Amino acid sequence: MRQDNRLPRVLHALLHLSDMKDPATSEQLAGMLNTNAAVVRRTMAGLRDRGILTSIKGHGGGWQLARPLEKITLAEIYQALGAPTLFALGCGDEESQCLMEKAANTATARALQLASETFITALSSVTMADLAVDFEKRLAELGLSPDNLHHFADQHH
Repeated sequence: MRQDNRLPRVLHALLHLSDMKDPATSEQLAGMLNTNAAVVRRTMAGLRDRGILTSIKGHGGGWQLARPLEKITLAEIYQALGAPTLFALGCGDEESQCLMEKAANTATARALQLASETFITALSSVTMADLAVDFEKRLAELGLSPDNLHHFADQHH
């Protein structure tokens, strides 16, 4: 099963958006994420529909945050992405009449539900502002300031 890496990639893009004074085009975001603009538009549309982003059409338009970072949880973003499946694990034949298979399916389903609830709870307790603080801390550890960020970002993207 192929990994779904949209969540960290979208978080990455939103951090960039928070640092930009002008809207970012899908092409700009695609360049940052090493993907194509159509994928960016499709992904960002879900975030716009949830009120996380706004889109501005026309010249000078693009994507912008609709709310401050403090008001956006990682759980909201995960939900806006369609709550991708966390695990490749699944239950056996749900229509089986075998009582042993039913017991195995029930135990597996309970564990998967608990893991999903734990994941959502963890995401709910983190805001985009928390990620921005983490980024600033990492920047400071490298002896860099936000003023020379763009030079650093160009070298490491």
